[in-house]
Amino acid sequence: MQFIDAAEVEKPRVTADGYLVADARIVRTGIQIYAGIEVGKPEMQMVRVYRPEAEVFHRDSLASFSHIPITDDHPAEAVTADNWASLAKGETGDEVLRDGQRLRIPLIVKDAAAVKTIQSGKRELSAGYSCELSFEDGVTPEGEAYDAIQKNIRANHLAIVQRGRAGSECRIGDGAVHWGIAPLTVEDKEPPMALKTVTVDGIPIEVTDQGATVIATLQQRLGDTTTKLSDAEKAHAKALADKDAEIAKKDAELDDAKGKILSDADLDKRVQDRGDLVALAGAIAKDVKTTGVSDADIRKAVVVAKLGDAAVEGKSAAYVDARFDILAEDAKKGGDPVAAALADGRPAPMNDGWSDSVFAAAGVKMKKEA
Repeated sequence: MQFIDAAEVEKPRVTADGYLVADARIVRTGIQIYAGIEVGKPEMQMVRVYRPEAEVFHRDSLASFSHIPITDDHPAEAVTADNWASLAKGETGDEVLRDGQRLRIPLIVKDAAAVKTIQSGKRELSAGYSCELSFEDGVTPEGEAYDAIQKNIRANHLAIVQRGRAGSECRIGDGAVHWGIAPLTVEDKEPPMALKTVTVDGIPIEVTDQGATVIATLQQRLGDTTTKLSDAEKAHAKALADKDAEIAKKDAELDDAKGKILSDADLDKRVQDRGDLVALAGAIAKDVKTTGVSDADIRKAVVVAKLGDAAVEGKSAAYVDARFDILAEDAKKGGDPVAAALADGRPAPMNDGWSDSVFAAAGVKMKKEA
């Protein structure tokens, strides 16, 4: 994977031939912040990359920074023998040393335009190099968390840039006095740091690009956590509501079942009523079926047996029950001959057994024959 790192050239001088010669501190150890898309992790907004001392100061890593080309800004591709002539503005020396947590390396810029660019204030350096990037969470010996580690660092070029990732410590010049073969019109001081305004809890604050990235990441994580918590609360509330509904349904079914359970007294009465109905139906119409049918069907069958199908056709259950009750009353009284005679149009039979009582009820006195 290709990486860039920044430094600034220190204590430069311009030779009689117009070359700029200086030392530079480049490639520091520790953690640097990259956008996820820069390191092949577009799903991550920010990636904290750790560069251990053991990798930065490894013999092979140090050797790779010797005699590499110097470019004006980073080229779109790695510098090779095929494009060196068009891209290189100078090169580094061969004495690559450790300076604290950075590399110190001599350099020479031979291109006149590049020299003027440096003298005008474009004086930070950014190393372009390849490495193996191992994505693994961890904590540095200084207690800083990281997301990935750089290994097997190999340099390709050193670019002159306006602002590098490693910061203004890695720059051309020491920032104390003017330098070059003639006084400069631009003060040799740090260019103003670009700041961004971000809002945190309604309060606007100015921070660096890295600070803005960190704040945005934390705000995103906070928003994600809040959303997850809200979703969990909604799911919990729904689960409780569903459980309450299920309990209410079970309670209703239980109440309904309890309502259908007869007490001993109710069961005795039901048996008695059924027995009375069956006995009464048999007294009115002997051939009526009473086994395995409902009470209503028994009453209807009795009415049909006594009065015919026309008596119940198109009639309501209440009507049929009323007709049955009339037949039942007649059966309990032992029958009403007058009502029966009137119902079928036949004259009532006249006999001594009951004629006196009938006419007596009508207010007529009968004279008996001797």
